[in-house]
Amino acid sequence: MNNNQEVSKPIYSLKQLILYFFKLGYTGFGGPVALVGYMHSDLVEKRQWISEEEYKEGLTLAQLAPGPLATQLGIYLGFVHYGLLGATLCGIAFVIPSFIIVVLIGIAYKHFGGLPWMQAVFYGVGAAVIGIIVMSSYKLTIKTVSSFNFSAIKEKWLLWLFYLIAATTTVITHSENVLIFIVAGLIYMMVKAPPKFILRNANSVALIGIGFWQFEWETLGKIAWFFTKAGAFVFGSGLAIVPFLHSGVVSEYHWLSEKEFVDAVAVAMITPGPVVITVGFIGYLVNGFTGACVAALATFLPCYLFTVIPAPYFKKIAGNNSIKAFVDGITAAVIGALVGAVIIIASRSITDILTVLIALSAIMILIFVKKIQEPYIILMAALIGLVLKSFC
Repeated sequence: MNNNQEVSKPIYSLKQLILYFFKLGYTGFGGPVALVGYMHSDLVEKRQWISEEEYKEGLTLAQLAPGPLATQLGIYLGFVHYGLLGATLCGIAFVIPSFIIVVLIGIAYKHFGGLPWMQAVFYGVGAAVIGIIVMSSYKLTIKTVSSFNFSAIKEKWLLWLFYLIAATTTVITHSENVLIFIVAGLIYMMVKAPPKFILRNANSVALIGIGFWQFEWETLGKIAWFFTKAGAFVFGSGLAIVPFLHSGVVSEYHWLSEKEFVDAVAVAMITPGPVVITVGFIGYLVNGFTGACVAALATFLPCYLFTVIPAPYFKKIAGNNSIKAFVDGITAAVIGALVGAVIIIASRSITDILTVLIALSAIMILIFVKKIQEPYIILMAALIGLVLKSFC
């Protein structure tokens, strides 16, 4: 722990903090932005367990490192006063409730997925999810790249170039290329804030019925490797992982159909906790409960390590302009890939005029009715799907 942590004595116990994150894990709806807001409101403003400075440091680290934003912030806040033990237990407490929920939904989905009422529910839900992702992509674009006006685009033209290249490549190849992200990050770092050591050495540097316990060892190994990459290379909010998952789960390994993948994203939307927990649902469908556990562990372990390893030294890292520029370049490419993935998924999931109307309605609600959150839109879409399939 650093000196600030030794001087500042916590006014709460580790047990209290763990219980807080456990509760947030099963009551925190609304995605990463909402979850980050809940933590600030509860822990900084109301309870005053965490200082504003500590919170901002954690949020900055969570934005700089790859992995799910809200989970990383929760891990860092556990680290502030209780070190590695606090980070570990708070991270587990935050993820476990939503993991249990998605596994239970996975069991029901696998068992009842062939029944007409289940198909009707996801008929409406799948279309609404497309609308929600479209809006999320738009918000992420203006937040991480720039707003849609000439002066902003002119100023951030290089980020827009990375964005468009990643989006176009994703649409054409139907897969996400991690190399594009890394190259975008390196180029933007070299243009905006080249590291001092590179400037000094420029001439010398070069670039069972329901399959609960059934699983296959070979597939398990593939799941572990793929989801480790997902957790280690994806920057941005929870939905930023969607194109990476889509390219592997649907296009490369063919573990899920397009419809099943959209349903998996829908499950992430209607459950509390981190959106990335959809990996547990996907893992269950692919390789049972063992697959769910491995997928979740492989995804969240990198973000845990990326949080606790730099945490003691983060005050110095946070001010490094080269690192910030590297992350800005990667993030622009990641969001571009998300837009490309949305185009691919929508082209395969919006199959008739009714699904078009549901998707457009979801977008309109998110634009004009600010108080209605995504889980309620998903619930309404599920009911609409049931009604439409009953009478059409």
